Amino acid sequence: MSARAIAALAASALLIHLVLIQPNHPDALTWGALRRMPLELPVLLLGCLALGGRALPQLASVALTGMVVVKLADFAVFTAFGRGFDPLADMHLLPAGVHLLKGSAGVAGAVLAGAALVVALAGLLALLFVALRVWARAGAGLTAPARLAAGAAALVFALLSAAEIRTALNGWKGWNPPGDAFTSRLAAEHLRDFGRSRAALAEFRTAAGADPWRDRDGVLAQLEGRDVILVFVESYGRAAFDNPLYADRHRATLAEGAEALAGVGLEARSGWLTSPVIGGQSWLAHGTLASGLEVNDQTRYRAMLASPRHSLFSLAAGAGYATAAIAPAIVMPWPEAEALGFQSVLAAADLGYAGQPFNWVTMPDQYTLSAFDRLVPREAPLMAEIALISSHAPWTPVAQMIPWEEVGDGRVFDAQAAQGPTPREVWADPDRIRDHYARAQDYAVRAVLSWAALPREDAPLLIVLGDHQAAGFVSEVGGRDVPIHLIGPPEVLALFDDWGWSPGLMPEAALAPWPMRAFRDRFLDATSGGAP
Repeated sequence: MSARAIAALAASALLIHLVLIQPNHPDALTWGALRRMPLELPVLLLGCLALGGRALPQLASVALTGMVVVKLADFAVFTAFGRGFDPLADMHLLPAGVHLLKGSAGVAGAVLAGAALVVALAGLLALLFVALRVWARAGAGLTAPARLAAGAAALVFALLSAAEIRTALNGWKGWNPPGDAFTSRLAAEHLRDFGRSRAALAEFRTAAGADPWRDRDGVLAQLEGRDVILVFVESYGRAAFDNPLYADRHRATLAEGAEALAGVGLEARSGWLTSPVIGGQSWLAHGTLASGLEVNDQTRYRAMLASPRHSLFSLAAGAGYATAAIAPAIVMPWPEAEALGFQSVLAAADLGYAGQPFNWVTMPDQYTLSAFDRLVPREAPLMAEIALISSHAPWTPVAQMIPWEEVGDGRVFDAQAAQGPTPREVWADPDRIRDHYARAQDYAVRAVLSWAALPREDAPLLIVLGDHQAAGFVSEVGGRDVPIHLIGPPEVLALFDDWGWSPGLMPEAALAPWPMRAFRDRFLDATSGGAP
């Protein structure tokens, strides 16, 4: 065999090796990954030697390219949300990701990125086919006994791969074969998890059909018609208290906020909730809090919407409250709003913002809160949800507080929207990302507390909470806990005395968190009359 042929075989084997060891998790993106010995490699190479022809190269190249896509999807979802990709629940993330990319890189940048990805995958598919064909053609020159020996060796490695997969999936225990079949195992895990997701969905739909509040009387009666406003602060997690990068600034902001609240006769109680998500997908946290069900992926979200489960807002509507959602992040139709119990929705286009967007963020939080006061009708007691977005990635530019009387139609923020580095500049440096996140989160919390302390004739009960922690590389603090603050007059907060939450805006570190799904029923128990 010529040196050129040997070099072609070696280069082909190296390409396939690199595809097989491609990590699907950011923590695995290390030089140590190069030491993996993929058991599938000899299966493919020796199998091509034994069988020759085009069938195996065609099938294998398509399968390998498909697994590259799966690994890339896993990598992206692990980076953003701290979990793997679920094809049954996560396909909606593709248009959402395209929309975010358009907001950060522009339409041309998004199109170029998409085209580059398609071209890269097509090129990889072609290269893999060529690489496997090199080995298949080499097999055509072997004698029959040599090809038989290659086939037998490929079968042995195939059995080792199957054994390794079974071991990893807990089919067998106590034996670790040499090497690993990481790519094949990942495919098997995704197939297994797909089946589990389908089964979990069926169980969820059954559970969602049973609602202890379906026939309860006296919902929210203890509030005597007082407005209730839930304010979700984007990416506001426990890291704000526990990570030294963020804690000093945040504690100072809370201390200032507590002083301002006391100045208008308001008190606060604070605790922890455990969000169903991390890094993103805020609507899953919103759905969990409203429904009292664990909504940790899009499949469960859709099941929750389709189920007869009453949300906190639909129950409030049944008790005579007007329900509203203030959603500056919503720029497309939102048919789910009705199923969530919202009688009216003020999306981005409805809030009257005439200023420039802050990259993906359509308007700063201070404007959203000001528009809420101006636009939401008050003919009946109000149960509203405000989903703030200034602390949403890419965290540039970072908005600054201005006097409330100067907010107007938002054009006053134009100078701020034009300041600061671009998302590309910020996201090129992890330290810069964290700095911008810290300042954006501080702005969001400062805006809420300043707004809460504005003089009002009849103060509402405010429920201010985070939707989820930021992605792990930003928060640098494990877990899914988020802070929650109840803010209102002392006589209203007395309804929650038996919750054991910390007085003020600083939840004690040792305070046990509740699952976010527990909040709906406990809140209704505390504020309602009538018997179960």
